Amino acid sequence: MSHARKTFHLNAFLMGVGHHEAAWRHPRTEQRRVLDVKHFQELGRIAERGKLDSVFFADGLAVGPRIARNALAVFEPITLLSAIAAATEHVGLIATASTTYNEPFNLARKFASLDHISGGRAGWNIVTSGNADEAFNFGYDAIPEHARRYDRADEFVDLAVRLWDSWESDAVVLDPETGIFADPEKVHTLDYRGERFRVRGPLNSPRSPQGRPLLVQAGSSESGKEFAARHAEAVFTAQRTLEEGQRFYRDLKARLPKYGRSADDLKVLPGLVPFIADTEAEAHALEQEFTDLISPDYALRQLSTLLGVDLTEHALDAPLPPLPRESDIEGGKSRFTLVKELAEKEELTVRQLIGKLGGGRGHRTFAGTPEQVADELQAWFEQGAADGFNIMPPYLPGGLEDFVDRVVPILQERGLFRTDYTATTLRGHYELEPVESQFTPARTQATA
Repeated sequence: MSHARKTFHLNAFLMGVGHHEAAWRHPRTEQRRVLDVKHFQELGRIAERGKLDSVFFADGLAVGPRIARNALAVFEPITLLSAIAAATEHVGLIATASTTYNEPFNLARKFASLDHISGGRAGWNIVTSGNADEAFNFGYDAIPEHARRYDRADEFVDLAVRLWDSWESDAVVLDPETGIFADPEKVHTLDYRGERFRVRGPLNSPRSPQGRPLLVQAGSSESGKEFAARHAEAVFTAQRTLEEGQRFYRDLKARLPKYGRSADDLKVLPGLVPFIADTEAEAHALEQEFTDLISPDYALRQLSTLLGVDLTEHALDAPLPPLPRESDIEGGKSRFTLVKELAEKEELTVRQLIGKLGGGRGHRTFAGTPEQVADELQAWFEQGAADGFNIMPPYLPGGLEDFVDRVVPILQERGLFRTDYTATTLRGHYELEPVESQFTPARTQATA
């Protein structure tokens, strides 16, 4: 599959002072900056300097095992992105928010507000939340069943879209002479009554610059892929080899026609954790410095949560014990399978496995020169495994600066990435058309 004469998309997935779980311990970072909003505003400006499509913040709704050994993501991402919006002009702003532990009206309003504040740069990474500690914070005794979470997510997203659409784009009149703020014929009550939600509407926020935010999804289970094919406009995925990336890409794109969508309607962005240096040997040495700072007790708790098996007393230099089947996992099914297959295929000990997972929790880690990183991205793009990439700097801000200042210029010289912004909205960056309210054609037809 060729992408001749096309360019790809770049998102910066930002986390604290870096994606590597030991980043906060390394001398290249300042751990106290996880509490400083100016740090994150600086990251937004660096990404914008590189003309990146967007920055993205994940989110979790529990402390879990991180508190003793890792620097927490301390800010709620929609709030944080509002601060970054004030410090930037072009780069898109994507936040994770759960459909399991939110309500459609409140969340639709928050994203509409972010879209207004940023001038049309908001995106929503839709997650169903598969962590038991999160469930305990919302009155559950266990993680809600995987299939039930996705059923709720389907209805949740459908309703959120209706809420964003409840104001037509020209509903706000603002005519001081007639005293009319908005045309009531263009503001629609929903009276929605579904299986899980009842919402009268309309949303108490006028239609935002994009109409609705860019919809992003990150699950790669069967349920996740079907959900993405129906709703998502960008997918963040974890694929470790070119062949795996190609299979995932073909699979996901093949699901789109049944939902009336084309291949260009959804962009696939695999994750990459790049360690960049002047020589390949120096890049590998840098990666090893971070690996050496991993705290095994923390890593084992993280791995236990991911695999659904208590490994805290397991021998580090032994292989994994027998693991459950994916069908028995109610948490993140696709990440469970990725880690299980990685350990089995490479015959890794637990110590070796946590070393490989330390940088990106299953995402592909690559150490090399700027040219080698650019070569990798180009190969995946041109060989049908990606429409772009989810860049996950192992340490911040230096890892992002290295990518923006050393890799992006190479990609631009090769004609693979933009040299300047050509759109004003996040949807525009991802080459997606503006979205009109679903109520506009119905109203126009009724009055014709």
